[in-house]
Amino acid sequence: MSVSDPIADMLTKVRNAVQARHEKVDVPTSKLKLEIVKILKTEGYIKNFKKVQEEGKNIIRIFLKYDDSNNPVIHGVEKISTPGRRVYSGYKDLPRIYNGLGTLIVSTSAGVTTGKKASEKMVGGELVCKVW
Repeated sequence: MSVSDPIADMLTKVRNAVQARHEKVDVPTSKLKLEIVKILKTEGYIKNFKKVQEEGKNIIRIFLKYDDSNNPVIHGVEKISTPGRRVYSGYKDLPRIYNGLGTLIVSTSAGVTTGKKASEKMVGGELVCKVW
């Protein structure tokens, strides 16, 4: 079965694994997925990640993060752009996620970055997803 939106598939796997309180989740590798996972790590939404090769396929193993009372750090993940409806924004019009408590992930000409860093660099781009 081919996936028409691999980024949405990855985000759904992470969302479902967090709700089921799994320790880790595996997703197929791509450059964009790897950049999104790096941002999730630097923003503190996940513990860690590593690239693994299993059965001849490259995967990203994402280790999920929970607080002291076993509540997930990721409260929600939502895809903004879809293959049928791309959403773009200039750096002045980038939305704030939960008044700055969430993170916007943007694919810009300078690479994949957060909404705050895109505003600082004064570059706009495609709104990939939001995490809170």
